[in-house]
Amino acid sequence: MGEPDRPQPAVLLTIRHSRQRNATWGDVLTARQLTVDLFITLDGFAAGRDAPAYFGYLGPDLERWVHDELERPQVILMGRVTYEVLSSISQARTDGVATRMDELPKLVFSSTLPEPLAWNNSRLVTSELGEAIHALKEQPGAPLRTAGSLSLVRSLLQLGLVDRLRLMVFPQILGATGEEWIFADLPDLDLDLVETKVLDSRLLLTEYGPGPTDR
Repeated sequence: MGEPDRPQPAVLLTIRHSRQRNATWGDVLTARQLTVDLFITLDGFAAGRDAPAYFGYLGPDLERWVHDELERPQVILMGRVTYEVLSSISQARTDGVATRMDELPKLVFSSTLPEPLAWNNSRLVTSELGEAIHALKEQPGAPLRTAGSLSLVRSLLQLGLVDRLRLMVFPQILGATGEEWIFADLPDLDLDLVETKVLDSRLLLTEYGPGPTDR
């Protein structure tokens, strides 16, 4: 058997505010925000074959960050696969994280899941993705945030619907065992770096906002 195809070098990402071609950063901040959070290796993988949770790099800063972010008001967006995985985990656990995930409102984008959804505070969304997100952004409410769901995230990026992209970069290269390459099938995009932070003296959290529209 031949060597599997390796991903091409990561493209430069650009996220533009889709509602106004020349929107300023201030304009974007006045709208309901959609944040994408991704945990990735240095070479852009979201998972690895037999890799432990958090790629084996869970530390006090990362644990605190996960806890604090989960405690914020938010509406969680996810696809079918992530819903099925997280709902089964939540039902099997009784810790604080599972309880909080159970409490949070969740929107599940799927055309195959049956209603009603079994997980508490979950609602199925079957309408077209762009239309649904535009409608959500125009409504008052807690900020929107994705959980996993790489296919959903790629679609959101392709449609220019992401307001903040946060990458938690782990100091690991999974050239041989990496799975779920995050940047696959994305167009060329530009980003503005908003903030960086180091956690546990080894993880790099980078936050990006919409890139310039006239460069």
